[in-house]
Amino acid sequence: MKIGIFGSSYQAGKQNSIKELFDRLKAMDADIWVEKHFYNYLSKQFAYTPQILGLINSDKFPLDLVISLGGDGTFLQTAAWVSNQNIPILGINTGRLGFLADINTDEIADVINEIEQKEYKIEERTLLQIKHLTARNQNGFALNEVALLKRDTSAMISISTYLNDDFLTEYLSDGLLIATPTGSTAYSLSVNGPILIPQSKNFVLSPVAPHSLNVRPLVIPDDYTLRFKVESRSKNFLISLDGRSEVYPSGSEFRIEKADFKLKIIKRTGQTFYQTLRNKLYWGTDARK
Repeated sequence: MKIGIFGSSYQAGKQNSIKELFDRLKAMDADIWVEKHFYNYLSKQFAYTPQILGLINSDKFPLDLVISLGGDGTFLQTAAWVSNQNIPILGINTGRLGFLADINTDEIADVINEIEQKEYKIEERTLLQIKHLTARNQNGFALNEVALLKRDTSAMISISTYLNDDFLTEYLSDGLLIATPTGSTAYSLSVNGPILIPQSKNFVLSPVAPHSLNVRPLVIPDDYTLRFKVESRSKNFLISLDGRSEVYPSGSEFRIEKADFKLKIIKRTGQTFYQTLRNKLYWGTDARK
């Protein structure tokens, strides 16, 4: 089995878990490939040079599965690398919350054994695709959300929004989030957006600090095409795809729709989204008990 490993450059106190992972993969006779920056980090920070078959140093890598070592930010970056290559991702949490990277380090031995025995399930997650309609022909993908945001502390931005070419409204706010079901428990949740189960065929529009109290998050079908025109007094604004931000000029127009591929995520058999809600977000927990 060909297995790739991507990781964050902050693994303080996780040396033993990382070594255990490589030892377990070697014991199952896996062909191990490591993203080059992460390999350099391991060799310089921990003086650890695991035995591997090669380095991942391009955006194409024919692997059977990929392991993300880190938190949810690392998982999102790994998802961006994998993109439409149809490679399932296993997230091992060496960070903090670990909602996407939901395998704890004390589960490494069990989960690698399950991988070897093919005793796991794969969930498919919807992504967003954005296309710039004015300044440049640029495409991008997001697993969690696309965020249209003001760049600095200046006045709010204006976001004219169309659903299937029908005018919805003009958002006057610090920004607007277009979130997938996967992203509904991330940035969108922090601005009071609803939680969607991963299998929901919907997106969520959640304004960030809107100027009007009448503006609330909106759930729409995921087969809608969305179009936006963004105006800013500061002459530019930000577009963030899962935290990867870029500056665009005021007056830019974009189209956002469901991507024509899905991301595959490896989950342990018996593991459910509702368990993750309870364990990670303390969903339904009564603090009085």
